[in-house]
Amino acid sequence: MPTKTSLTYSHASANTTALTPSTPFNGTTTASPGFLGQLLNKIPLPRWAVYTIFALVLLVLAVCILCICVKCCCKGKKKRKKKPDQQINLKGLNGSTTTALVQPDIDDVEYGSADKPRGRLLYSLEYSGQNSEEAKIVCDWLSPCFPSQLTVGVKEAAGLKAMDLGGTSDPYVKVYTLPNRAKTYETKVFRKTLYPVFNEFFKFQVTLSELSDMTLVMQVFDFNRFTKHDIIGEVRLQLGAIDWNHVIEEWKDLSEASKFEQENLGEICFSLRYVPTASKLTVVILEAKNLKKMDHGGLSDPYVKVQLILDKRKWKKRRTSVKKKTLNPYFNESFNFEVSFDQIQRVQVVISVWDHDKVSRNDAIGKIYLGCEAGGNQLRHWADMLSNPRRPVAQWHSLLSAEQVDSTLALKHTLKIPFTNKTF
Repeated sequence: MPTKTSLTYSHASANTTALTPSTPFNGTTTASPGFLGQLLNKIPLPRWAVYTIFALVLLVLAVCILCICVKCCCKGKKKRKKKPDQQINLKGLNGSTTTALVQPDIDDVEYGSADKPRGRLLYSLEYSGQNSEEAKIVCDWLSPCFPSQLTVGVKEAAGLKAMDLGGTSDPYVKVYTLPNRAKTYETKVFRKTLYPVFNEFFKFQVTLSELSDMTLVMQVFDFNRFTKHDIIGEVRLQLGAIDWNHVIEEWKDLSEASKFEQENLGEICFSLRYVPTASKLTVVILEAKNLKKMDHGGLSDPYVKVQLILDKRKWKKRRTSVKKKTLNPYFNESFNFEVSFDQIQRVQVVISVWDHDKVSRNDAIGKIYLGCEAGGNQLRHWADMLSNPRRPVAQWHSLLSAEQVDSTLALKHTLKIPFTNKTF
């Protein structure tokens, strides 16, 4: 009996011993978790949601780092390519005029092959004056002769060379005489055509003796508002070899322009804005380029005068600051003038570029004037301003000689008497 009891106890002990290996297995699953595990246990979200959020955060950080790297690389490239003269800040202007539209640094680009025909020009010539041999002898002996009139008609052009990327041009014709280039006329601009019909006539006061040594120049240009106008071709006529007994009308092929007599004074870009309700005219002088060298060092100290002419008399004027030792000054200076709607139809704006000298007198580099009495590109710029009120209109203009502009304006000078309005 006792022996049975001993066997039963031993069996129980064996069963107990057999279950002891399971104790370490349960211990590994219930061991205290680490810091990351404790942090995850505190988040009241499923583990898959936590992992998804963590992956999205890493993705956003990676995208941000990639964008920063790309931006830095692009900024470095722009700094290497950007030129100081091309930085135009038009932040002060409200309107559609933008920096991209006023970039000037585009050279004379002509699309197409160099041997491509430039087109043809139909013109007419008529001289009304004494054209007999006896009158010529009298004119040679008497000076001055009675003024006679040369009428130049610019009729039309055909087959012009395409200067724009779209395969067209914006042609207009410039007419002047040599060697005395006192007046320069311009026709209207025709948009996107190679076959413009001008039908415009220009008159020159010329004596018969002057006519024999005169050269008539008719140049066809492609108009560009924000870059230099490209010349398509020209026609040159020696007027002394023409028979003036009848009216001349003929076609001529355009030839390559010869620039030996043309003095490049430079170009200037400015913006015009008129608000009729406020009677406010705003002139913004933006910049100039390729100005004539006025100093011995091959540079200039340019500044710009803005002058208003009303009824052939000087009215108001302002001026910019002086830019030292440069031929490509950047101003971006704005001037406001009070001009009524009645006056805006009679006023003329004269933009002149001057070279500043501390010791001697300041020299005029070139001038340009705009108004209802102007012509060519100047009249077009003025008309665009009037047809777009409250909106700034910017455009580049080639400077003309001061003598040419002054003779065209023919200002009235008032004699100032001293001691007027004084009490003694």
